[in-house]
Amino acid sequence: MADLFDLPFEDDEPHAPESPTAAESAATPVAVRRVLTVTELTVRVRDLLEAEFAEVLVEGELSNCKVWNTGHLYFTLKDGASQIRGVVFRTALRYLKFKPGDGLRVVARGRVSVYEPKGEYQLVCEYMEPQGLGALQLAFDQLRKRLQDEGLFDAARKRPLPALPRKIGIVTSLDGAAIRDIIKILRRRHANAHLVIRPARVQGEGAAIDIARGLRAIGRVPGVDVVIVGRGGGSIEDLWAFNEEIVARAIAQCPVPVISAVGHESDVTIADFVADLRAPTPSAAAELVVAATGDFATRIDGLRDRLRAAARGRLQGLGRRVHAADSRPAFAGFRGRLAMRARYAGDLVHTLDRLIRDALVARERRRQALERQLATFDVGRRLAQFRGRLDTSSKALLGAARRRREQARGHLADVAGRLETLSPLAVLGRGYAVCWTGDGARIVRAASDVSVGDTVRVNLSKGKITAKVSGTE
Repeated sequence: MADLFDLPFEDDEPHAPESPTAAESAATPVAVRRVLTVTELTVRVRDLLEAEFAEVLVEGELSNCKVWNTGHLYFTLKDGASQIRGVVFRTALRYLKFKPGDGLRVVARGRVSVYEPKGEYQLVCEYMEPQGLGALQLAFDQLRKRLQDEGLFDAARKRPLPALPRKIGIVTSLDGAAIRDIIKILRRRHANAHLVIRPARVQGEGAAIDIARGLRAIGRVPGVDVVIVGRGGGSIEDLWAFNEEIVARAIAQCPVPVISAVGHESDVTIADFVADLRAPTPSAAAELVVAATGDFATRIDGLRDRLRAAARGRLQGLGRRVHAADSRPAFAGFRGRLAMRARYAGDLVHTLDRLIRDALVARERRRQALERQLATFDVGRRLAQFRGRLDTSSKALLGAARRRREQARGHLADVAGRLETLSPLAVLGRGYAVCWTGDGARIVRAASDVSVGDTVRVNLSKGKITAKVSGTE
């Protein structure tokens, strides 16, 4: 049966090769089967994808956008038929000018890779921009809508400028023309204003943070009435620091009114919407600050003119009343009585003046008398008397102390001699001795106090001896 299957099915086919011999089988190498692990296969697929799709541009609609606590953005990019998962790491996410959201069509640039734990291929996005709309414009619109919903643009929270600002804060760059224009106008139109300038970067990385810090620092300066924040003109990228949320909130939280002066008339930023007043240029901001001062001065001039006119009219009316009253018969002789009263008042003033002069003369005489008495009191002579008495007392005290010391020394010598006479050591020094019992408990006063063979101790003038009693008498 096996031979039938070894034959060809058709005659025109070539004959099948004969079975190899054992020697031929041994000479032919046998192919080794390669078995891959899941990780090895995934790594090889990842390497192939990353080598083939190192940088691609993919267009699609965002969905399932979510920023995790790690700071990475995970999303799904899809079109009408397919979808691919994607990720934007936090190091690249912070450079996006807009906030990615579901339903937004974007163009993403990145590389295709494989997420090994799940074996899913994904797009590692390094940058994306909205399709059909610039990223900066989209970010501008998103932030403006969010802040408007919070009420930061409401007219009710706008504060009026002070009428007479004494201290004006300025937050801008020291290198630009804006600061020079502001200072020039303020010095010309409001020379007595006190300027507080907080330098800040207004362009580039970190400029928004620096501007916000400057606004907070100016707000803490005592006495600042109004703040001007801004810079000269430029592109939307140059002015972008004033479109950042941190600057908008710093303006809203400033305790004094803020004037936004960014760019030219056509430039509009988020700071313009949040500020209490928008100025088209930095120079216009300086003019707006002092405009209220000019209006106030004009109003004062008008009130002064009105007050003068009212006073003049009042005086004229009172004068007419006085003339009318003076012409009445009842006031006849009033001027004479008034003159008599004036004369009486003059006499009183003269009398009062004389009394004051007399009192002053008496006080002056008293002062001169006291001065003469003080001159007769010779302080130097009195001090010399006190010094002589002090010297005499000192000498007497020293003599008494010396005599007292000699008396004490003589008394001490007398007592010492008496003590020396009564001292038992003096007796011992003359050849006498004191005999004690062997234990030193008592003095031997009689021969009967000891027995033959007892040990006694003898105290001499110099030293001690121990003896044994050999006999008594």
